[in-house]
Amino acid sequence: MHRKFYSGKKKSDRVRFFLTICLGSLLFPSFLKAQPIDQDIKKGNDLYRQQQYQLAEEAYNEALGKDSFNTTAKFNRANTAYRLAKPDEAIKTFDELAINIRETDEKAKSYYNKGVILSNQKKLEESIEAYKNSLRQNPNDKEVRENLQKALIELNKKTPPPPKKEDEKKKQQQNQKQQPKMNKKEAEQKLKLLEQKEKELQQRLQKQKSKATTPGIKDW
Repeated sequence: MHRKFYSGKKKSDRVRFFLTICLGSLLFPSFLKAQPIDQDIKKGNDLYRQQQYQLAEEAYNEALGKDSFNTTAKFNRANTAYRLAKPDEAIKTFDELAINIRETDEKAKSYYNKGVILSNQKKLEESIEAYKNSLRQNPNDKEVRENLQKALIELNKKTPPPPKKEDEKKKQQQNQKQQPKMNKKEAEQKLKLLEQKEKELQQRLQKQKSKATTPGIKDW
């Protein structure tokens, strides 16, 4: 399973990205402070679209330098970090956002993006948990459900379920059928052989006992 990161034709293969300045009125205490930060984020978004990820990251860092709690800048910088082959940094930021953001929709997006990155890293169990956390925030998201289903299918292929008890019984029965059975004549011969060996053993023991109890002749 291969997932692209904010590219490709399938929406379920993409991460979510704040291309507009959402929550601006909630994030900034005043319009005068918000305006230059909005410009930095817009600049970063434009550079991101142009795939100039290093410059985009610098623009988001400028915004965060003016307001370190700006959720939009953090979110988009995390996406950019992944593009710059820094997936661990991106996951760490998405974790922080998921914990600190109050809005359920933005929590869901953070968990979703984390899940996409983990899926690309083939960390299927962790990605499944991230998708589940996203669905807990937004149960109606079809894209998250689709990626969750893909991850579950791939995990089942990687670690098939243990055999059922019925299958084990059938296997044992097959093994028993495969073992050759003795006919009546062979069974009688084997029984006689065992009886003969037991008789010989009793005779040897009897001889040893009689030698031990009979006094020996002394030599002068």
